[in-house]
Amino acid sequence: MAYRPTEAAPFVVLVVEDEPLIRMSAVDLVEEAGFIAIEAANADEAMSCLGQKTEISALFTDVDMPGSMDGLELARTISRSRPDIRVIIGSGHRKVTPEDLPRGALFFSKPYDLPRLTEALKKLVS
Repeated sequence: MAYRPTEAAPFVVLVVEDEPLIRMSAVDLVEEAGFIAIEAANADEAMSCLGQKTEISALFTDVDMPGSMDGLELARTISRSRPDIRVIIGSGHRKVTPEDLPRGALFFSKPYDLPRLTEALKKLVS
């Protein structure tokens, strides 16, 4: 069952980034856009969060990170098991083609264009 946000409980975004400073910046961006952010340092933590928090509406993940899978595989796995979760993928190192992305996912290169990313996030979950 898909989570339905309300004014009292807005959209929840799972932010997955292994670099602590970049993760803090991404969390700030998500919160300034009016959403609740949950943090994970890698795909394994993200999958654990998803198992515990059914209210997650969107995934914002980096591509390159340590652990059992990279951000692209994480996004594909989540898209298969929870197609209601919207996906934004970012990378500062890898070139990602539309064929690499799960259906409906968006890709942003680092450094992020913050106004454009904020607008995309708001459109994705609306």
